[in-house]
Amino acid sequence: MGLYRRGKMYWFTVRANGKRMQVSTKTDNRKLAEKAYAKTVTDIQEGIWFEKQKAKTTTFAEMSEKYLSKYHRIRDEYSIKRLLPVFGHLTLAEITTELVSDYRDERLKKVKPATIYQELSLMRRMFNVARREWKWTKENPVADLSFAVGNKNARERWLTIEEERFLLEKATNPSWLRTLLVVALHTGMRRGEILNLMWKEVDFNRRLVTVLKSKNGEKRSIPMSQTLLGTLRGFGKVIDISGKVFPVSVRSLREAFDKTLGKVSLQDFHFHDLRHTFATRLVQNGVDLYKVKALLGHKTIAMTMRYAHHYPESLRSSVEVLDICYNFTTVKECRN
Repeated sequence: MGLYRRGKMYWFTVRANGKRMQVSTKTDNRKLAEKAYAKTVTDIQEGIWFEKQKAKTTTFAEMSEKYLSKYHRIRDEYSIKRLLPVFGHLTLAEITTELVSDYRDERLKKVKPATIYQELSLMRRMFNVARREWKWTKENPVADLSFAVGNKNARERWLTIEEERFLLEKATNPSWLRTLLVVALHTGMRRGEILNLMWKEVDFNRRLVTVLKSKNGEKRSIPMSQTLLGTLRGFGKVIDISGKVFPVSVRSLREAFDKTLGKVSLQDFHFHDLRHTFATRLVQNGVDLYKVKALLGHKTIAMTMRYAHHYPESLRSSVEVLDICYNFTTVKECRN
């Protein structure tokens, strides 16, 4: 390695790990060039120089293509369509936290916070894989960015028992719809998880439904209620060649669901609200939030806490222990 002039700029050649590269210092000042050269030597010795070079030459579009080919999740295609026009042409080194922050602020003017959450979550996951597995970058510009939606976009819609009864009564066409709705109401599974469910993932002996790949990428098992067990046993007499419990498209489900909603005049109700119904019923009947978290497949308890207010009576037992320390007229020494 050594400095030399090419035109007005100083350059140097590096050779490491069998690779030879000519690098511009981007300056015609000898002292600045020497500093850049010395920094490069140090980075090579510490084994981080080529990682930095990869970040400078790999575009966001290239990272996205490789990531989605290996780790694609439901809804990622919608998020990537929004991210690529803005970041696709940039190298990983050019994408800064400030740049992503500006993107977030602009998008918030047009879409709901939950949409931003989906997009930036995907972006953060891609950078994490590029950093940890592929060693393409040392930085994740999304890691320190706050994009939590909190409860700003949280829906508070769930079915009453009466509404559920009417909905299931009318869900007769197509024939699979009622069973699919029972699965949603008794497992809390997301729409994509239900449509991807295979019969081999339904264990009648152990009374378990297994979600092999959830939204957060983790596997979870959900015990079947007696209602669900009976419904699926009757439904599984004819198994489709695909092995799927519900071999239908998202579009077919959406059309059938919307048509049924029209029959029962349910207002402001979405398919995802069936998941809210499942969680709300559990909490209203005193099920521990950590158990609800596991059943829903939430990554953190903070996501499950949105349902906490549905059962304030669950806190009563916590304060009733104080009665052990008092009779109801006179403060006495606490009894063991």
